[in-house]
Amino acid sequence: MPAKIPATVVTGFLGAGKTTLIRHMLQNAEGRRIALIINEFGDLGVDGDILKGCGDETCREEDVVELSNGCICCTVADDFIPTMEKLLARPDAPDHIVIETSGLALPQPLVRAFNWPGISTKVTVDGVVTVVDGKAVNDGQFAHNLAAIDAQRAADENLDHETPLSELFEDQIACADMIVVNKTDLLSDTETDTLTGKLKSDSRDGVQVVRASMGALPVDVLLGQGVGAESDLDARHEVHHHHHHDDDHDDDHHHDHEHEHGHDEFESFIVTRPEITDAKAFAEQVADVIRAHNILRLKGFAAVAGKPMRLTLQAVGPRVDTYFDGPLPGPRETRLVVIGEAGLDQTAITAALSA
Repeated sequence: MPAKIPATVVTGFLGAGKTTLIRHMLQNAEGRRIALIINEFGDLGVDGDILKGCGDETCREEDVVELSNGCICCTVADDFIPTMEKLLARPDAPDHIVIETSGLALPQPLVRAFNWPGISTKVTVDGVVTVVDGKAVNDGQFAHNLAAIDAQRAADENLDHETPLSELFEDQIACADMIVVNKTDLLSDTETDTLTGKLKSDSRDGVQVVRASMGALPVDVLLGQGVGAESDLDARHEVHHHHHHDDDHDDDHHHDHEHEHGHDEFESFIVTRPEITDAKAFAEQVADVIRAHNILRLKGFAAVAGKPMRLTLQAVGPRVDTYFDGPLPGPRETRLVVIGEAGLDQTAITAALSA
């Protein structure tokens, strides 16, 4: 049976920077064919824009689908499922699907929809990414333009006008596998540390909280989380079950200027060591090092004494997967790529992985 296609759900309030994050991801897709499902992208100014600067192979016109019949979590059966079925039936199915929800949508109903009979055998939720406006949350108001959100709510009688934004925010955090604290360039280091610490303590165990500015996140960190969120719904409890509808003008108005912020917040390096003797013990060693140093991703190949096959090793946080996948090319050594936020102690990590 072919492997399920991974899908990443990107959620977060209006103006948090979801579109900027996705634009950056497409421009750095590294050859992955990514299909994009956007809730109301006509208003985001990204339909033509988002496709600029990424190769025709990775994001073509037909790979971007707009769902404009209202909030995605209210139109799952009529809108979302048929769209997914169509996408999955294509002879050139995408390598990865990214779904951007509108700003007040709840991620939980969308994740639940991945258990529908028509799609459950073909696609899985790789992870739920919640983008947070670091400056707004630090100021206690969750979104930088509260008037715009109030206007959205007032314009639609189906919308729940009563629930405080703080509860909607809690739902988005409760469902997240990764929380991206965006716009950290508008905060001091102390404010950023305090906010990321609080979000980490407010979220489930194992949820990665990363900081970013201009939505610049390495694609290897954003995609490939391998969570299978649709099988884990009980852990992602909703504070309430109201449905919401909004038109998301994800307007990073003071962040639209193009400057090469790049991946200053992230770094990666390679650790090379001799062959290992015990694959299982090494996987446990790697998990311990990841926990001790807050490593986001680790991947590579190991030579195992007495085995002609190479051991492939992939870790998302402390969850380490290993399997033998083919003959070992080149010398009998172990090469691991370590990815994390800037400031990793490379010397200590290299020593711990080489021990």
